[in-house]
Amino acid sequence: MAKNLEISFLLDFYGSMLTDKQREVIEYYYNDDLSLAEIAANEGITRQGVRDSIKRAEAQLFDMEERLGLARRFREMKAGLEQIHFAAVYIQEYNSLTAQSPEIEQNVRCIMEIAQSLCD
Repeated sequence: MAKNLEISFLLDFYGSMLTDKQREVIEYYYNDDLSLAEIAANEGITRQGVRDSIKRAEAQLFDMEERLGLARRFREMKAGLEQIHFAAVYIQEYNSLTAQSPEIEQNVRCIMEIAQSLCD
């Protein structure tokens, strides 16, 4: 994942653990695509101050992910749920070609609905 997307993703998980100022500055930079100069003007600090704040916030986000792994676990769960959904589709198609069991069809629909609701 590109660094900008990774930082934005980590902000979703750990942004509330940053100071208000760090979160605001890093969101301006990564989510709003403002330059260091624009952020500095908005916040009344130097470009170097903005850069330092961004670098500290980035380091904290990566450290929190290293320690807690919430974003990694989220990705793993989402990938697993997508695999469950695809397996259910396969079972549904196989059932329609062979056994045509209403019980299997009902269970497959239930699995698909649960997997889809957890992916959204």
